[in-house]
Formats: sequence, structure tokens, C-alpha cells
Amino acid sequence: MKSSTIILAVVLLSPTYSYADVLNPAEIKQTVIGKRVLLATRFGIEFPLVYKTNGSVAGDGSGTGLGKFFAPKETGKWWIKGQELCQKFPTWYNGRTQCFTLERLGGNKLKWKSKDGRSGIASLN
Repeated sequence: MKSSTIILAVVLLSPTYSYADVLNPAEIKQTVIGKRVLLATRFGIEFPLVYKTNGSVAGDGSGTGLGKFFAPKETGKWWIKGQELCQKFPTWYNGRTQCFTLERLGGNKLKWKSKDGRSGIASLN
């Protein structure tokens, strides 16, 4: 009985991701500012986002064919909170703030992961 309680406690207390592998705030800035970040989508299309030094992030999916699902272009705000890159767009994601960690995978690839378990791959261009 004790061992099952300990296992359950370990599972419940485990973080959704480890901060050991994620980029720190300075690395996040160096990695994304002024770059085109191409998010891989479930449709096999890369969706471009550009993070600017003034704290704005511009997304333009007009060339991806995803415009039938949402507004193809939008500019929002980005910032760093702890070790997470956060962003908020006026209408995308229903205007909700999205925060996630970034982990360098090698080459120009990054893994992003949110606390709710969503994750994906992005490449830098």
C-alpha cells in the first residue's frame, strides 16, 4: 500500500516539463527576435511567425491555405514570463494568452511545450 501511494505522489507532483532542458530568457530572445519561426501544423504546413524587438509578433498564414479556419494575418504581442515565451493575439486562440517553453533540438529546430501538455516542432528561418 505504501509503495502505490509513493508512486501516485511522484506522478501527481511531477512537473509537466523539466526546466533543465528549456531555453532561458536570454536564449529565448536571442533565438526568436528578428527570426521567422515556422510552426509545423497538423496539416503538414509550416505557419510563419515573426517576433520583433518592439514586442510585437506578426503571423501571416495567407500563403498556407489555412485562411478558411481563421484570419490569415494578425499581429499580437509577445513577452517572456519566467522561462516561457508568451504571446497574445487579438482573435487567434480566442484572444487568450499562450505561454510555452522552448527547447533547442539541433540545427534550426525547436520543440515548444505548454503546461497543458500541447507540444510541437518549429524551425527557424
